[in-house]
Amino acid sequence: MTAATDIAATDIAVTGLACRYPGARDHEEFWDNLVAGRDTVTRGEDRPATAGGTYTPARGVLDRPEEFDAECFGCSPREATLLSPQHRLFLECAADALDHAGHDPGRHEGLIGVYAGGTDTGYDRTLRENREAAGSLSDLEILLGTAPDYLAGRVAYKLGLRGPAVTVQAACATSLVAVHTAVRALLAGDCDLALAGGAAVRGPEKESPYTPGGIISRSGVCRAFDAAADGTVGSDGVGVVVLRPLAAALADGDRVHAVLRGSAVGNDGPDRVGFTAPGVLGQARVVRAAQQAAGVSPGSIGYVEAHGTATPLGDPIEVAALTRAFGESGDDRERPCRIGAVKSNIGHTDAAAGAAGLIKAVLAVERGLIPPTAHFTEPNPQIDFAGTPFAVAERAEEWDAGAGPRRAGVSSFGIGGTNAHVVVEEPPAAPPATTPDDGAPQLLVLSAAGPEALSAMADRLAEHLRARPGLPLADVCRTLQEGRRVLRHRAFAVVEGTADAVAALTVDRAARLTVAGPDDDPAVHGVPEQAGALAEIGRAWLRGETPDWAGLHGDALRRRVVLPGYPYQRRRYVVEAPEQHPEPAPEPTAPQEAADDDVPGALQKLFAEILGLPEPDIGPDDGFFDLGGDSLVAAQLLDKVRASYGADLDTLDLYDAQSPGELAVLVAERSDA
Repeated sequence: MTAATDIAATDIAVTGLACRYPGARDHEEFWDNLVAGRDTVTRGEDRPATAGGTYTPARGVLDRPEEFDAECFGCSPREATLLSPQHRLFLECAADALDHAGHDPGRHEGLIGVYAGGTDTGYDRTLRENREAAGSLSDLEILLGTAPDYLAGRVAYKLGLRGPAVTVQAACATSLVAVHTAVRALLAGDCDLALAGGAAVRGPEKESPYTPGGIISRSGVCRAFDAAADGTVGSDGVGVVVLRPLAAALADGDRVHAVLRGSAVGNDGPDRVGFTAPGVLGQARVVRAAQQAAGVSPGSIGYVEAHGTATPLGDPIEVAALTRAFGESGDDRERPCRIGAVKSNIGHTDAAAGAAGLIKAVLAVERGLIPPTAHFTEPNPQIDFAGTPFAVAERAEEWDAGAGPRRAGVSSFGIGGTNAHVVVEEPPAAPPATTPDDGAPQLLVLSAAGPEALSAMADRLAEHLRARPGLPLADVCRTLQEGRRVLRHRAFAVVEGTADAVAALTVDRAARLTVAGPDDDPAVHGVPEQAGALAEIGRAWLRGETPDWAGLHGDALRRRVVLPGYPYQRRRYVVEAPEQHPEPAPEPTAPQEAADDDVPGALQKLFAEILGLPEPDIGPDDGFFDLGGDSLVAAQLLDKVRASYGADLDTLDLYDAQSPGELAVLVAERSDA
């Protein structure tokens, strides 16, 4: 564990987080699923394959993503409807992350920035196809409500953030690149607290097209690093973290969940076989650069949360790059560095994938537990783990880092070659409170957008306190007073001790909890008036005044503590897509007879068709990737070759036989004839 004297000026604290991933409404459910090794992808009878079987019947989906609490964020029903589910859920998660950190953006001293990106969701097309049903929406309204460009700006507007609001787009690496960008902004002084993350929430729900040799698993299961790995599974998700310089976070009593010691971003450049293919050298450079920025040795890192797409090309390249960055000898390790990938649990969440891996690593270093890698049974034979410092995390295991702090590396790689890596460390010990929680009376305050949410908030808080009787009540009250947005419906109670607070929130609520809505006079409720100075401060707060909360606690350093999130009162806001009746996919053509001496010429024509080039420009010795092909287009090419010649080929074969002439030889060897 890091001592306070070891804090560097470049250390960044993770002080809050929030997420929505398949099977998880918040980070605690997410963590429970990971520790249990659960696969939360929806498949089988619940997701039947479409006509022709061209789609993998598996996808990671969110629970009711079309629902939203418009009132909480000051949205009219019309505005809520035109906002894509991606925008809505990212906004909710951003607010939840700030609540988790215990910071009210409206009263935070200093600038709060937001750095985030999303993906193309399809909701804009749904709105255009149903303009009249949605209220004659203009093109500009549709653009503003759906485009990823406005994801960060909308959060800044709705939550009152005055720091930079920057959209980051780097394909699958988006959210981890956003984290790196936010770290740089904090170190440069652009803001003193930052939200960072990403979202990928399709509306309407997206199918996962299957192409032999492509990135989507035919089996509908993501088996990272496993011998049976055949690709990943498409998924939706949202992940956000709150970042702050570590020294400032500790001085202000923030709860620190982990420390970002260093990060780096780079690109593979031309050092790969195609635009969509990964590269060993580029990945290795970024991993090593992050370690150097962190000032740590590879040997001190006990876990790596990998990109882990389970593709035949991706996993071997990633492990080779990590081995190069860590050193093949594994330095002086007593045990291998564990490696895993959250995609094996939830699928590939696109722009939110890096945030998923980071949140997993943050919770792992904080809680001292390495989750298992779902679906791992036998190592991929293309990966020589014995010659690397790594071993796949096969089961949940306690993380004993010995004398040093627990450290993890997190990778996220995007199509197009953008690579990001972050080094995460367990949090330092929190400084002790300057005065004990001596049971003195405390002022407990709540606020919500409506009476139903206020009642639900009281219930949640009571349950939370009942389960944690040792939680210092003064810290709880300070967090509620300063760390939550002040909304229209408010309540307060003067309480003495945790048990009394639970009673005031439950069995004694009618007599103890003084409530006022926006149109109520706090001097009038059928509730017996509570006496004393704290009660008078509470009534002033109900009237809309802003008490001197810091002065209420004197010189004591009261810590921010984790409390239940906001109880959103969601309703369904969505414009339905017209019912689709897809045309059945054409039946696969039977293998065609072709003369052996005609195969190279036929393949030249096929190269030209797939690449969109004039046929005369393709020679028998021209390489597919040199002509501008990539791994995704390669999958389409080989699909046509298989259909024409019945040759047993996979994508990796094209890297060995890149020209029409070379491929013709391989076709002759592998064909049914």
